[in-house]
Formats: sequence, C-alpha cells, structure tokens
Amino acid sequence: MRLDFHTHGKLAKKLPFSTAYTDWLFGEARRAGLDALCLTEHFNTLQFADVYGYIASVSRRTGDALELENGLKIFPGMETDVAEGGHILSVGPLEAILELNRRLEPHKEKGNFMPFAQLMDLFDQYPVVVGCGHPFRAGGHVPELPQGQLRRLRFLALNGKDLALDRDRTERLTYALGKELEIPVVSGSDTHQAVQYGCVTTVFERDVDTVPALYGEMTAGRYAIDLSDTAAFQVRTACLLKRSLKEIHALGGDYVAILTREATA
Repeated sequence: MRLDFHTHGKLAKKLPFSTAYTDWLFGEARRAGLDALCLTEHFNTLQFADVYGYIASVSRRTGDALELENGLKIFPGMETDVAEGGHILSVGPLEAILELNRRLEPHKEKGNFMPFAQLMDLFDQYPVVVGCGHPFRAGGHVPELPQGQLRRLRFLALNGKDLALDRDRTERLTYALGKELEIPVVSGSDTHQAVQYGCVTTVFERDVDTVPALYGEMTAGRYAIDLSDTAAFQVRTACLLKRSLKEIHALGGDYVAILTREATA
C-alpha cells in the first residue's frame, strides 16, 4: 500500500472549497500511484467541515478510511498549529477529526493557537494517532520542547518539500529525533496540488483500512520510504503552480476550470 501521510484537499486555506478541484486532486493522486493518503487539512482552513462532508458523500466507509470510486483510500486527518511554532498531524476516524476541529474553533487564529501540551491533552481524549510534520522547518520549535512532552508524539513525518531542498539535513535531524523518541519516521508530500503527489511516499507491506492497523504497521517497521528521483523538480514546479493558481484566483479567474479543462484535453 503506497500512502502519503501529509496532503491537503484545497489549494490554500483562505480560498473557497471547490468540489471540482478536490475531485481533480484525488484523481491525480491515483494516477500518481497512490493507494491511500492521509488528508491532513489545515485545522483553520476555510470550510473544513464542508471538505469532509463532501468526501463522505462521494465515498464508502471501509474501516476508518473513506474509499473513493477510483479506489483511493482517504484517512481523515488534520494539521494543527501550536503556540510554540510548528505543525502537529493527527489521523483518526472522521467523527473524531470533525469533533476535534469544532473544539479547536477558539484557537484557529494566530495568537490563539493552543500550546503543545494543551493540544496533546485534547488529542488524548480521541482515538487519533498524533505526530509532527516537518519538525525541523524554519519557524518550528517542536523539537525544542521538553522530552516529557515530545514523547507524547507517535510519529514524525519527513516532508517532501524539505527533502527536496536539503535531503541530508532533513533526514539526519528527523531520523535522529525519531531514534531518540523511539517512534517511527514516515513521509508526506505536503502537497496542495497534484504535481507534488509521489515525490515521497511510504510503502507498506500490506493494505490496511483502520488507524490502529496503520499505526501497528508503522511501529512494526513494515514499510519503506520511497523518494522520487524527480522530487526536487516536482516541488519547484508545485510551488510555481500554486503561486500561479492563487494569482489567477486573485485576479478573478477560475483556476479550477483551467485545471480541469487541461486534465480532460
């Protein structure tokens, strides 16, 4: 099972949710060779609940995953900012993710983000697996937290963008922290659009559809991380595409129509 641990269903968190854009993303994810992905949408994205409401309406429930008609399994998740600086990934059943997001409503603006310890106390109340995305990216301070708090994390995620920019540093620091905390290191593209799918993936030995089973495979080490030879090119292209599409939207254009037209041309 080829899985991406860190993905988004929208181009940007302040843009309106588009069902056509999300459909395009998931179709491209399948074409990029993915069997499954964790949809770790920003906790403060516009229309968070609408994103999952739509996906639930066009999928069937298999365990904890939402399986689309094209066979792609989506594990619901969320990416949450912490007050110290850094992003925390959580993956779990749809109902848990939606309720967590509602409870985080008072903490969605910068300046009101929850401290790490308080956020982990909240996560402890739900059947979610919690890790840290791109722990060593500039501006993030999660690795500086006390050991007692860091040991509450269940995994770390190597980030596609960071790997493309500086693979040696990203792998060295992330694997060292994972070894220190005795937790698995997996990988995620962190894509907001389709070009970045497949730049890095986590390939499991067997297919799973529940979060406990997924976590079991992670802790057992029955997976390998596959970094594409074209990862750096994919990330550079993705950044240019995202910037261009946001500019099209800002100028009043329909970036979704452009993408879907090109995809069917």
